[in-house]
Amino acid sequence: MPIKIFIDQGHNPSGFHNAGATGNGLFESEINFQVGLILANMLNNDPRFEARLSRPTPTTVLGTDNASSVAERVRMANSWPANYFISIHCNSNPNPAINGTEIYIYQYGTQANWLAQQIMNGIVTYAGTRNNGIRENRIFYVLRRTTMPSLLIELGYLTNSSDAAKLRDNPGGFAYGIYTGILQYFGFSPV
Repeated sequence: MPIKIFIDQGHNPSGFHNAGATGNGLFESEINFQVGLILANMLNNDPRFEARLSRPTPTTVLGTDNASSVAERVRMANSWPANYFISIHCNSNPNPAINGTEIYIYQYGTQANWLAQQIMNGIVTYAGTRNNGIRENRIFYVLRRTTMPSLLIELGYLTNSSDAAKLRDNPGGFAYGIYTGILQYFGFSPV
């Protein structure tokens, strides 16, 4: 049985509710979509995994407002049911100097925590962002309501010119970093 990983590309396309952040000419929902799609292809080309996407096409819109959008993502993962849930996001900050990758989990000392550490190492290695650490967050709906180990990854800051360039020019590096982190977590070698 392959390990089932649900990849949630956070937010909806620009112009819709829950569209996410913007910065340096980039739209969060588009970066999230690309990184998630590349990651799903990597996982689905590895017989040890099966991946599903919350947004299989660039025009997929989930829910009718912010609350129903995140609820639908959780419903899809829980009803599959996925073994792991990874939500992909990009950050923004009024201060353009703020940069780096953060990964949010519901609770420290859990399987999600160990997976997050491996994924963080992979992203920092292959995308070249700064490690801002693993952070506990009990507020995020997708971490509270999923029934499997769940992570919310903030890949980098769209509002920081260096992070934005990495996100624009190397979405595959972020996806590969997440993929290698998943492999490390399971003790697998690449196929």
